[in-house]
Amino acid sequence: MKPILFFLLLFLAIVASCGDKKQIKKELATPKTSYDSLLARKLGADAYGMRRYVMAFLKAGKVVIKDSVKKADLQLKHMQNIQKMKAQGKLIVAGPFLDNQPLRGIFIFNVESLEEAKKLVATDPAIQAGTLEMELHPWYGSAALIETVKIHQSIEKKDIIAQ
Repeated sequence: MKPILFFLLLFLAIVASCGDKKQIKKELATPKTSYDSLLARKLGADAYGMRRYVMAFLKAGKVVIKDSVKKADLQLKHMQNIQKMKAQGKLIVAGPFLDNQPLRGIFIFNVESLEEAKKLVATDPAIQAGTLEMELHPWYGSAALIETVKIHQSIEKKDIIAQ
C-alpha cells in the first residue's frame, strides 16, 4: 500500500509543478492528431478507432522434445509459419514471454472469428507436434495494430529466422 501512496504523491507533485493547470487540462483534452477517415476505413476501425481480433495464448504442450536437433528444427518451422501468417496479413503481433513459465507467448490474429483463428493455429508445426497448445479469445483493440507489421519491418535490422 505504501508504494502506491508514494507513486500517487510523486505523480501529484509532478503535475503540480508543471505550470498552468488550465493549460495542462486543455492539452490532455485536445487530440494530438486529426481524424483520418480514409485510414480508419482502410484499417477497419469503428468510431472508437477499434476493431475485433482474436488473441491466442501459447501454452506449453504435453509433448516435450529432448533431442536438441529435433527441438531446433521444430522451432525453425514454428518461426517460418509465423512469418507465413504475417506475410498473409493474418498475424499482426507475436512474441514469447520471457519468464520461462507454462504460458509461452501470444499471437494476435487479424481475423474476426475464432473459427478462422483455429484454422491458422492448426498450421503451426509446434501445435501439430503437441509442444504448444493455444487458448483463443475474441479481443477488441486498436485498429492501428494492423500497421505493426509494416513498422516492424522498418526497424528490424536482423531477420529472426536467418540467425
